[in-house]
Amino acid sequence: MINIINNNPDSNPSNIQLLKEITKDSYACFGLDNSFCIFTSVNNQLYIVYTNINFSIISYNLINNIAEIEIKKAHDEDITNLRHFYDRINNTDLILSVSFLDNDLKVWDLDNWECILNIKNINNIGNIKSACFLYDNNQNYIISSNCSDNSNREPIKVFDLNGNKIKEINDSCDDTIFIDTYYDKKSSINYILTGNNCFVKSYNYNENTVYHKYFDEKYYDQTCIIIKDFGDIIKLIESSGNGYIRIWDFHLGLLLNKIKASEVYIYSICLWSNDYLFVGSREKAIIIIELKSGTIIKKIENNNKDIVTIKKINHPQYGECLITKGKYDDQIKLWINNNI
Repeated sequence: MINIINNNPDSNPSNIQLLKEITKDSYACFGLDNSFCIFTSVNNQLYIVYTNINFSIISYNLINNIAEIEIKKAHDEDITNLRHFYDRINNTDLILSVSFLDNDLKVWDLDNWECILNIKNINNIGNIKSACFLYDNNQNYIISSNCSDNSNREPIKVFDLNGNKIKEINDSCDDTIFIDTYYDKKSSINYILTGNNCFVKSYNYNENTVYHKYFDEKYYDQTCIIIKDFGDIIKLIESSGNGYIRIWDFHLGLLLNKIKASEVYIYSICLWSNDYLFVGSREKAIIIIELKSGTIIKKIENNNKDIVTIKKINHPQYGECLITKGKYDDQIKLWINNNI
């Protein structure tokens, strides 16, 4: 699911500082968010799962500071997307991996790192860049995207964990770069969210229909989408290739704010709290934005590569932290907040 974060409202991240490099053995071949995933497992361990240039998947324990598992050549080509999912039915952790070039999707059981599902050549036209899990009506599903320059694109597909295609989503034949889901607790409705070269879309999963199209201007890649319930309003926050952060009213489809965060391409965003947003871009810097004023309050220039993934975690030793990943062959870094 899209990350809904319980934040400390008094936390100010302006003094975030690099603590250490977790690993230099990581790789991200495209400028896509979710080049790694972070989660607390069912056995209460804090893990980061990432990939390397040899198509391996590595599970790193952030509490014990050790790489515990390496699945060598997990795919035949570069792995573009990694997602974690808590399987509440079987009380286990699952990892989804996607390879754009081999057009395959796999699901791994974290208990023994067994591949429990392998859907090969998932699209007939184009390739897959992003996929995610969805829990609906006491069942687990996988939602897959399609990325193609061909105008005859395939729709979003829904699979069960046995690899059976359950359905396709109507009016979803877009060149999808980013895909995720959001569950609205107030209405008990699951939504699918997609980003492409021009706009963001939301779909009502149960009704199999387009809910809203969030469109501002042409030709800006959306590679990251966050949804956050601010109490009085649910906001959709998305990054773009032309350097803007756009904030929308999720249910009304109205543009609330447009923030110029960078002069170059933005890859990833993450909320620190209701008040602050972190941005990773081609500037090779971490950009901190105050959401209320829409102003940049700080740029941290301590990176050699474009920042393609940026995530907040709560570390048992260091408290509220940040994890970043550079493009291509680069380090995964841990940042701590010295204001805490």
